[in-house]
Amino acid sequence: MNDVMEKSATVGYGPSGKLLDVHRPHGRPTGTVLLWHGRGKDERDVLASLAGQAAALGLLVLVPDWRSDEPDGGWTHLHESVDFLRARAADWGGDPDRAVLAGWSLGARAAMATALRPARDGWRPAAVVGLAGNYLTSSDVRMGPAAIDDIAVTRQAPVPLWLHHGTADAVVDVRSAREFTPFARACGWPVSYTESQGDHAGVVLAEYDPGLGRCRPATAEHAVRAGRTTADLLAEAAAGC
Repeated sequence: MNDVMEKSATVGYGPSGKLLDVHRPHGRPTGTVLLWHGRGKDERDVLASLAGQAAALGLLVLVPDWRSDEPDGGWTHLHESVDFLRARAADWGGDPDRAVLAGWSLGARAAMATALRPARDGWRPAAVVGLAGNYLTSSDVRMGPAAIDDIAVTRQAPVPLWLHHGTADAVVDVRSAREFTPFARACGWPVSYTESQGDHAGVVLAEYDPGLGRCRPATAEHAVRAGRTTADLLAEAAAGC
């Protein structure tokens, strides 16, 4: 089996017509992941290396574009990607009722809000993987209060949370995950927390390129290690669903 698998399809999803990459494993998937990128506009390509690593571990990984600069903060796109997961994951052998919802940076905050807010159309993720997310503050009323406040009052049933943060993250301080983890556990939510010696992009197997003005696949050793750790965590989260 290849260490990294190429995406098998790029398709349109939802009425908004955004694009989504489908990363398939060899054989029947052992788990299903919907993976949201961060604040950057239409950056599904940033997560391609991570999604390929996860697919090589047996997962079906769906990675949609979305835009946080939309008037609704991108929630229409995110909701449409969930609708696509529910309607189409089975086409590639996936199971939307046991799917992991994963997100990076602002995508992590949105994934956490999806677990903490009232369920939309009856669907909830079976687990959440938060990568370099900010759980201590919130500036988007559509997400509700900060996750650390929301988890104390939510009536939603706990689901497993898998958090990964880089100790050298200069965008979202590692303090966010370190403080949120014990608080969430005290609220009755099972949390698995991992730290890597990497930065904000490293946890998704990427690195920022100033010349491009965006992230690209990582070559630095620390980022490659951190990204592979995330792929393993996605597989562990899916195995527990």
